[in-house]
Amino acid sequence: MSTNKPTYIAYTVKNRGRNLPSIWTRIGAVWPHTNGTGFNVELEAFPVDGRLVLIEPKEDDKNPAEDEAPATGDDAA
Repeated sequence: MSTNKPTYIAYTVKNRGRNLPSIWTRIGAVWPHTNGTGFNVELEAFPVDGRLVLIEPKEDDKNPAEDEAPATGDDAA
């Protein structure tokens, strides 16, 4: 794939229920396609539950679960 920093980081997110933090697992990265339309997605795993979340990488490239999980609008258990 590209040696450039990815446009998005791919995570699978597992909700564990009320009052428990979700589990965010980094599973890949996304880069713009070379012709300018679309994206190339490189996954090292595939979410069993089908939930794939793409987040812009932070400067320090930390896992969002180590800081504060990004709001996706549907994290309610």
